[in-house]
Amino acid sequence: MKSITFKLLCRFLILAMLSLSFQTASAGIIATDTVAAASAVQADRAVVLAALSRADVANQLQAQGLDPAVAQARLATMTDQEVHTLATGITAAPAGADIGLGAIVVIGLLVWFLFYRK
Repeated sequence: MKSITFKLLCRFLILAMLSLSFQTASAGIIATDTVAAASAVQADRAVVLAALSRADVANQLQAQGLDPAVAQARLATMTDQEVHTLATGITAAPAGADIGLGAIVVIGLLVWFLFYRK
C-alpha cells in the first residue's frame, strides 16, 4: 500500500514538473545610439535641474509667481524633447553676471513649458 502511494506521488510530481513552462533566457545586443540617447536624456534633465537649483533662477521664478519646488516637480512630467529643448537653451545662454536676453528667453521658455502648454 505504501509503495503504490509512493509511486502515484512520484508520477504526479513528474507530470507536474513536465507540464511547467520552462523559460529560456535570451540576450541581445543594445545599439550604441540607444544607450547614448538614454544617457543624453539624463544629462539634459540634470542640466535643467541644476539651472532650477541656482539662486538667481529661483529668484526669477519667484518674481514671476512660480515656486521653484513646483517647477522641479513639473520637470519630472516633461517629455524628453521638451527637456532637451530647455537644456539646449540653458547651455547656449551666455554666462556672466548680466542676465542677458538668452537667460530671459530660457526662463520664458521654462515658464511657458511648465504652465501654458497643453
